[in-house]
Amino acid sequence: MKLLLVVVLLVSMHANSQQVYSKKEPFAHTYSIVARDTVTGEMGVAVQSHWFSVGSLVAWGKAGVGVVATQSFINPSFGPRGLSLLENGLTPKLAVETLLKLDEGRDVRQLAILDVHGNVSAYTGKNCIEAAGHIVGNNFSVQANLMEKNTVWPAMEKAYKNATGSLAERMLIAMEAAQSEGGDIRGKQSVAILVVKAKSTGNSWEDKVVDLRVEDSENPLKEMRRLLTIHKAYEFMNKGDLAVEHNNFKLAKEHYKNAQKLNPDNLEMKYWYAVTLANNGEMKEAKSIFKKVFKQNKNWKELIPRLVKSKLLLVSKKQLKRILKL
Repeated sequence: MKLLLVVVLLVSMHANSQQVYSKKEPFAHTYSIVARDTVTGEMGVAVQSHWFSVGSLVAWGKAGVGVVATQSFINPSFGPRGLSLLENGLTPKLAVETLLKLDEGRDVRQLAILDVHGNVSAYTGKNCIEAAGHIVGNNFSVQANLMEKNTVWPAMEKAYKNATGSLAERMLIAMEAAQSEGGDIRGKQSVAILVVKAKSTGNSWEDKVVDLRVEDSENPLKEMRRLLTIHKAYEFMNKGDLAVEHNNFKLAKEHYKNAQKLNPDNLEMKYWYAVTLANNGEMKEAKSIFKKVFKQNKNWKELIPRLVKSKLLLVSKKQLKRILKL
């Protein structure tokens, strides 16, 4: 049955191949990395380019299946079709070969595909604008074209292999190394990071671990680092909210505190931390934080009675009055 599905898919690809290569195609001359975390099994793509919204066409991924980076003169169909080929049993090597065989624009394409097992294959067309090339490593591949110099992707490889932290963090480090080495000869404009889970939950909205984009910026990698830090902070917030749902206010306090460390100027994070302190009976510290938050934005005070009504703020009537007088 899988073989039949693959055959049908290939026929469909061939029928549409004439529509893919044209002068109207987007050209994301860029550098990217596809990688798999050998501990968590998460798979990701990170990409940066001097082109608007590079992530919308270059980076593709599906939990439990794999990830794809299609760039240079982009063939956007390589994303969904590459994933479909993996899902139907092809290796990344065979998927790359199949996609390119049916594509008249193969000489100007750059493509990397990685599967859920960490197998990876990459391709750089002979007419990709120099400096262009790729390196396939263990559970990752780095690729680049239209670079200032041919040391960009080797710098990415070295940085990634020496990096620590989450998969998204390590991929970002590789991207920063590329930029430090010269990056895209035209400059920089947009960046994207996509990370998917090793196994699908069956709910697509739960399968993406990270899905961040900077569509247009003078310094997209700096902005991406800021966003990734905020993303980590909100992960702690989400964990805190989950702990509150289970009435574990002590654990919630810890998560909210960690979130504030990463994003100290965020009023909402301070507010929910104060709510948790109040629920833990630590009213003195809670009121001190509430007072500072209310001073900056009175709407947070308006929310207090609503939280009491929803049983998210567990205080007595006397304590409620004191909070509202702050």
